[in-house]
Amino acid sequence: MIPHSVLDLSPVPEGATPAEALANTLDLARHAEALGYHRYWLAEHHNMPGIASAATAVVIGHVAGGTKTIRVGSGGIMLPNHAPLMVAEQFGTLATLYPGRIDLGLGRAPGTDGATMQALRRGFDGADHFPRDVVEVMGYLGDPDPAAPVRAVPGAGTHVPVWILGSSLYGAQLAAYLGLPYAFASHFAPQALDEAVEIYRRTFRPSASLARPHFMLAINVFAGEDDAEGRYLRSSQQQAFANLRSGRPGKLPRPVEDVTTVVEPAFLRMADGALAVQACGGPATVRAALAGWIARFRPDEVILTGAIHDHAKRRRSFEIAASVMEEIAAAA
Repeated sequence: MIPHSVLDLSPVPEGATPAEALANTLDLARHAEALGYHRYWLAEHHNMPGIASAATAVVIGHVAGGTKTIRVGSGGIMLPNHAPLMVAEQFGTLATLYPGRIDLGLGRAPGTDGATMQALRRGFDGADHFPRDVVEVMGYLGDPDPAAPVRAVPGAGTHVPVWILGSSLYGAQLAAYLGLPYAFASHFAPQALDEAVEIYRRTFRPSASLARPHFMLAINVFAGEDDAEGRYLRSSQQQAFANLRSGRPGKLPRPVEDVTTVVEPAFLRMADGALAVQACGGPATVRAALAGWIARFRPDEVILTGAIHDHAKRRRSFEIAASVMEEIAAAA
């Protein structure tokens, strides 16, 4: 079976608080662990009223401490916002507390708006230091060097697995050059997906940590008891994306029967284009969609996400998805 995982942004639904969103995250992680999901990743976003995972390493610790076996990590940490040493110390500490269970996915985008980016990155000089910073983080997490003037404590010797995340060809090229696993953000930016996967696989260079390319595909899943319920659940994400792109970010909206009545056509087209890599509907429809994406891109892993307003429905969606992945594996 292809390993399947969960990407969670700790959505804050309309009518709820960040505290409730974080409680829901832990509950979903425990549910995912019981369902056989392989990883549970959390993402860094800032100044977003509808996302509660801004302090990503803290939330990872919360989830890892409340689960037993599932791998927990970042999808991802936006490295330009942080000093590499601090990232290594945070994830080295997590790996020390929860050995063998922590992943570090690194992204190049700031994950926020310009004003917040400046608040996060005081003294930023405008240069792209991402490749250098990735190598620096890996150095801090690698074998201890007694002669090194700076060491991550905890961190040195933990060998936390590092992933490159991306939504463009840049990340694919860097992951291939460094010989690292690669996760593409196809759940919100699928435009360069085909070319990025091809470049990553074709130009991959084996490394000490990875002998062959390892590609993770992100897929939106909105699974209901039937196709109509799946479309209904998806309407929250459509509204949220349209609101974000129109400069009105907020909490995750309640679902609606007809999304065209609340989202302007141009913004709905934009949202649907961004969310095109998806499996939406009842179990049979979700199975066909997931099987189609897997057959097309042949990922080594898939990571499933889906912002659904009602937490019980979100739990059920991942439950249906897990069952469908088992059926796909059995058929293969």
